[in-house]
Amino acid sequence: MIQGVRQFRDQYWERGVPGRETPAKLTKQLYQLWLVGLLLKLIGSSWDVSWHFKWLRDDLAPPHLINTVGTVIVVGLTLFHTFTGYGVDKLTLRLMQIGCGIFLVALPIDVINHRINGLDITSWSGSHALLYLGTAVMLAGAIRGWMKYFPLGTMRTFGLVALWFFFLENVWFPNQHQEYGVRALQAYDNGRAEAEPILIQFAADQLGVPIGREAVVHFALPIADWVYPVWGLVAAAIVLVIARRTIDKPWAATAVAGGYVAYRCLIWPLLAGIDFPKSAVPLFLILVGLAIDAAHVIKMPTPAAAVLGSAAVTTVGYVGIWFQQEYLWGPPISFSSAAVTAVLLAVLWTAGDLLIHRPEAQLLAARLKLS
Repeated sequence: MIQGVRQFRDQYWERGVPGRETPAKLTKQLYQLWLVGLLLKLIGSSWDVSWHFKWLRDDLAPPHLINTVGTVIVVGLTLFHTFTGYGVDKLTLRLMQIGCGIFLVALPIDVINHRINGLDITSWSGSHALLYLGTAVMLAGAIRGWMKYFPLGTMRTFGLVALWFFFLENVWFPNQHQEYGVRALQAYDNGRAEAEPILIQFAADQLGVPIGREAVVHFALPIADWVYPVWGLVAAAIVLVIARRTIDKPWAATAVAGGYVAYRCLIWPLLAGIDFPKSAVPLFLILVGLAIDAAHVIKMPTPAAAVLGSAAVTTVGYVGIWFQQEYLWGPPISFSSAAVTAVLLAVLWTAGDLLIHRPEAQLLAARLKLS
């Protein structure tokens, strides 16, 4: 292994500028390592949210360590791209650098935030938002680089689906608070609290109330009921629309959404098997993916496609959440927020369409497909 590292260093570790010619073998190795690093970050973050519904925060908790290994790989790759110029153009590299920079700045801010505010279990805090933003920007760089440099073939398509899967997971991540919270409250009401007593005591002390249901609600479901559907459906739909167009394959949005749902269906039983809290799973996202793919199959003018697609996404999303509430598990939501969701999604979808239909944007898209 050491010999292999030395050979790699001797062959590729040299100063270069972005856009330089990159051997196909090296391109594959670099971007496959991106998938490995992002997968470790995914596993760590999935365990982390469940961990926070059981224990008080611990900087050196196992999920944080797994996430850190993934982050080290991603940052190391960004440094390699920066020094050698291999596998990136200027914009791709800038996205990777800015994303890693935001993420690394957010880490100490998050630690300080927890030192000051204590529990701060909600996924919706400002410091957490910076972590999501940094991850999103670096993922945008990885997706652009994959599209521009990875050789044509099945693996290219698979990798794009995987990268958009990671992007969807990052966007959806804060909504997991409500998905874990609804089951945490249910477990408490059934007399089988999944949170350790020290966590419930801490939440009660922060709220200044005795240990009881009010304290559990305080840390399990402190988010307004409109947030889950509005953020989830609008953000997820925009991600899936872009994924459908960049992957440029039939039912690509369904594949990305289905992959995420399948992962969530797999990870929570594994975590429950080692005595960690359970979560609701957004099964309705598969319907959202289907609605978006269907909107791309039917050829319509830009505003009509966006409006009808947004209406379909909103309908299947809210109905899907209601169904899960009635027959499985689903977070409490404000159904009156459906109008806001539909209008906001239609506006963003239309604006995005108008932007990408500009001549310069179409030229760039054509160049990426030919690369």
